[in-house]
Amino acid sequence: MAEKKVSSLPAKLINGGVAGLVGVTCVFPIDLAKTRLQNQQGVQVYKGMLDCLAKTVRSEGYFGCYRGAAVNLTLVTPEKAIKLAANDVFRQKLTKDGHLPLWGEVLAGCGAGTCQVVVTTPMEMLKIQLQDAGRLTAQRPVPTPAPAAAPGPAQSLAAPQPARPSPAPRPSATSITVELLKTRGLAGLYRGAGATLVRDVPFSMIYFPLFANLNALGREKVGDVQARAPFWQSFMAGCGAGSVAAVAVTPLDVIKTRLQTLQKGDGEDTYKGIVDCTRRIMTREGPSAFLKGAACRALVIAPLFGIAQGVYFLGVGETVLGLLG
Repeated sequence: MAEKKVSSLPAKLINGGVAGLVGVTCVFPIDLAKTRLQNQQGVQVYKGMLDCLAKTVRSEGYFGCYRGAAVNLTLVTPEKAIKLAANDVFRQKLTKDGHLPLWGEVLAGCGAGTCQVVVTTPMEMLKIQLQDAGRLTAQRPVPTPAPAAAPGPAQSLAAPQPARPSPAPRPSATSITVELLKTRGLAGLYRGAGATLVRDVPFSMIYFPLFANLNALGREKVGDVQARAPFWQSFMAGCGAGSVAAVAVTPLDVIKTRLQTLQKGDGEDTYKGIVDCTRRIMTREGPSAFLKGAACRALVIAPLFGIAQGVYFLGVGETVLGLLG
């Protein structure tokens, strides 16, 4: 079966949006565990992904695993749509006589990663604050009860009990956005934009060429037109390429997460930029700290991009536009 006609831009945007919504809903708890594990510096609240998820459910309830999901679900549609559509457009522009060389595949991925940063940076900025709030709460020492009073006259039954400290108010995406705009302007929402770019461009340069080649395995060409990949192949190619790219750029993701985290726990470092963050992590925590959350990232990105490519190649956007038309 020959490859279908090039999709229209609206169809690409719908495909990317639907894929992002479905994927994020499925894997968001693992992404929350990744953020909390990457931000641990001194006090080790969590021993690993499963321990983090178990403690989160115990202390914050099941929906605590979805803190920050609303931000992601709101902004992941334009983010994934821009990423997938931009890569497709760049690949079309760089294809000559039906052939796209490897350098063209890498350059198209580079362009896609650059375009998506406009949406990714503020989305990640807000999401990280909401995801990490539970870790900071768990770090705070629990107040110990006062020692028993020495024997003496019986105290009045009406004596007031000592007040319990009220729990810290939970931040919301709206309150964080308003505070950042008031104190730092629009630049506050784009804190860590350089680190996001440094992470996302290499990711896309690895992911898109690898996906295209995995997706083309075993497919014959009829003239200049390649046979269309079956759904399972697109899905597995997305999973495989996503997991490889995710693990490869994990050190850059750790740096980005640390730079974008506004609230720090006791004794945790603050950073002045990418170089300062890299140096401090290496000095204080060692090289292994750069791989914190690598397994979580693979488990998040693999199904996320598998679903994305599956939806994209099934042509959900084309179907929707056909029904509306």
